[in-house]
Amino acid sequence: MPIGPNILLKLVKSKKLVEGLAERELTNPEGAGFDLRLGEVYKLVGKGFLGLDERSTPETKLYKCFNPKKVEKVLIRPGDYYVVKTLESVNIPEDLVAYVYMRSTLHRSGVVLFSNQVNPGYIGGLSFGMTNLGRSTLEVELGARFCHIQFERVEGGGSKYRGQWQGGRVSATKKEKQV
Repeated sequence: MPIGPNILLKLVKSKKLVEGLAERELTNPEGAGFDLRLGEVYKLVGKGFLGLDERSTPETKLYKCFNPKKVEKVLIRPGDYYVVKTLESVNIPEDLVAYVYMRSTLHRSGVVLFSNQVNPGYIGGLSFGMTNLGRSTLEVELGARFCHIQFERVEGGGSKYRGQWQGGRVSATKKEKQV
């Protein structure tokens, strides 16, 4: 069962559950969590590898970055694929897990966000895949709300995140051993 905004706002203050939230989320959140904003957009370059013990991701190149002094936009054309990162970062305690969902404007525009569970103990920025499966181009301003994060309690114990993505990096810089 999702945790409501009243409890979440207390956790934001006491445990820095989500850092960098927009004023709107701090004063008048909508739904059962927080909307997060588009902060960085990356293009993939090269190739990746996923093996039994090792992996590497394609190199990423920063394409667009949020600038509070200047409105930046990104055009997501049919077939485009980007790795995107939120402006906000999270500090997930060991008794919570988070789930990220795209806002409906994306799917209504043919754009899909590939998000995932955020494990207990994860600290850092959040990155996801975004692609346009539709036939129309979507123009998105950096800083716009594009996804929604919800939190749930972990009952019966869980294990703390120990992966190499801790801290919010977007890609691996070389082939590495999986933990």
